Amino acid sequence: MSRVHDMGGRFGDGPIPIAGTDEPVFETEWHARALAVTLAAGALGKWNIDISRHARECLSPKDYCRFTYYEKWMGGLADLLVDGGVVTREELAGAAPQPAPKELQERKLSASRVATVLAAGGPANRDGAAPKFAIGDKVRTRRIARNVMLDGGHTRLPAYAAGVEGEIILSHGCHVLPDAAAHRLGEQPEPLYTVVFDAGDLWGEPERAGDEVTCDLWQSYLEPVT
Repeated sequence: MSRVHDMGGRFGDGPIPIAGTDEPVFETEWHARALAVTLAAGALGKWNIDISRHARECLSPKDYCRFTYYEKWMGGLADLLVDGGVVTREELAGAAPQPAPKELQERKLSASRVATVLAAGGPANRDGAAPKFAIGDKVRTRRIARNVMLDGGHTRLPAYAAGVEGEIILSHGCHVLPDAAAHRLGEQPEPLYTVVFDAGDLWGEPERAGDEVTCDLWQSYLEPVT
């Protein structure tokens, strides 16, 4: 995470509305279409999930704050489509579309394949180095939540958890490192852990004493507490 959307722990943004269990899956019909278009475009193979997350992060702060959830998806997708050479800005603005290259036509996600593709998902576990930490180890997160490979780059270390001590409670093996994959620097897989933090250490004043927060964090985000 980076930029304006890394909002965890902030005050003053108002309450978060919680939908009831009887709420529809999609609030409006176009939300379902936005999800479908995003999945279909992703099947073209021009980007990965980390690149798409970073595209949403790179929306201007003004747009990010005023856009709804699926508007953020559409804003990021528009940039991905142009950057990937799938469409032009002119086509997005309403110009007559040009025929898609044969390569993209062959990758189109047909309706008959949707269920199979969604069931398969996109596993990010990989072979790699043995974990440096074990369950029960005390660790401290990197003091500043930033991508150390690229200034302003994507990272999955949230600002509210930076520089805080926690404990390893799960070890997940090696997974693709988002900080690298979001910028086409290769997968560079690293051990991934679930780290538990005392909510008071993160927020100062937790809702209830003893509350905990867990984060899935890559090995390079962590250092041992001695």
